[in-house]
Amino acid sequence: MPSSAQKRDHRPRWFWIVPRVLLVTFILTAFSFAVSLFLGIVGIVVGSRLRGIPPNMAFAYRHIAAPAAAIAGCIVLVSATAMEIRHYRQNRTLAAIERTASGGTV
Repeated sequence: MPSSAQKRDHRPRWFWIVPRVLLVTFILTAFSFAVSLFLGIVGIVVGSRLRGIPPNMAFAYRHIAAPAAAIAGCIVLVSATAMEIRHYRQNRTLAAIERTASGGTV
């Protein structure tokens, strides 16, 4: 008699790729924006102190953090898509092997 864990169907679902990719892309883009903004503010404050001028914080947003986050977001989108597709294909193959080994049809 198969247990409840064995009865469960572990077929991978392709439609979960898009939400996972978008979620990972959003989170890592926001994180890269925050880190680059922090580093940009620190750099601008240090540079303005050395020069003796008031810091322009808008420069950190417009010319440092936003381009860095856009570039990081594009890189994350491409790499997360490739990894999720690879993961889906691996799981699909493993599920087919598991069904074949347990006597099911492919």
